[in-house]
Amino acid sequence: MKVVTIVGARPQFIKAAVISREIAKHPEIREVIVHTGQHFDKNMSDIFFEEMQIPKPHYHLDINSMSHGAMTGRMLEKIEEVLLLELPDFVIVYGDTNSTLAGALAAKKLHMKVIHIEAGLRSFNMSMPEEINRILTDRISDILCCPTEQAVKNLNYEGYSKFTSKVVSTGDVMQDAAIFYRKLADSNKSIISKLSLEGKSFALCTVHRAENTDDLLRLSEIIEALNEIGSEIEIVFPVHPRTRKIMEENKLKLFCKTIDPVGYLDMVNLLSHAKIVLTDSGGLQKEAFFFSKPCVTLRDETEWVELIEGGFNLLAGAEKENIVSAFKKMSTAAPDYTKDLYGSGKAAGRIVSLFT
Repeated sequence: MKVVTIVGARPQFIKAAVISREIAKHPEIREVIVHTGQHFDKNMSDIFFEEMQIPKPHYHLDINSMSHGAMTGRMLEKIEEVLLLELPDFVIVYGDTNSTLAGALAAKKLHMKVIHIEAGLRSFNMSMPEEINRILTDRISDILCCPTEQAVKNLNYEGYSKFTSKVVSTGDVMQDAAIFYRKLADSNKSIISKLSLEGKSFALCTVHRAENTDDLLRLSEIIEALNEIGSEIEIVFPVHPRTRKIMEENKLKLFCKTIDPVGYLDMVNLLSHAKIVLTDSGGLQKEAFFFSKPCVTLRDETEWVELIEGGFNLLAGAEKENIVSAFKKMSTAAPDYTKDLYGSGKAAGRIVSLFT
């Protein structure tokens, strides 16, 4: 049996590595990894793959820095060429990027079976490119691997029980990844000592979504909130280059410990030592839960509604007063982190069993 895995961004490589390790337990399966190159990342060097124990791609398509339409079209063309060469039994796609949609489309038009990992997520915000990608990918996939029960409910509500596709609640591969990489990160705490954070209480913050960075009013409110919160607790803020550029151009002053973006293992170290998380990242919301950290989400909606319902996360939007209030509330929150919301680190085994 042969499977082709399509990935295009560093987070997808981390998720795919979880499945690759499980596939490696089955010598009858050959996996071929295709990197579209969607998110150019200079940190994805040989060292990255070695440290993260991630298989290197068999194909690198080097498609990036284009408009959504041009990028997706070029990916569709190039992925199709690879699939015609490899003729896999299954094509695996992850999440909601342009690479995800292009991989699913290319496979489906060639009558190849598509497995969508992280299926069924919905923000119900159609202005998000990710929402469009995930909805379209779900509709043409043969096996939909849902990370949560809410994701299954979303698909049932959309009528998937009447379709021929198979909807399965598998759990979230990111919890598998968090468990695996925490062990690696624990052996190297250099980022904590480098930032002089040993024994200190600090908040971890990230802001990168266009809805926040491209809206000067929202970004200004977020920064004002962080400056006020920073008077109570030290904030460590790995700043995306694009976010930093917008802040500098608009003379927005941020009074906290700003650092350059860090690798995944350093991020795991920061997360495991932080007291609280403030973020607009979808992935970091879940990882905060995996590491038993309260989270304030700097967005108006989230795909991870079970975190809100369980009191692990609080939506604050981008208004200063709401963010400060949410921070104070979550700083004293004590939800039950033993709840099994994402499969307890056994998602990969469930997913691979679906096609073996």
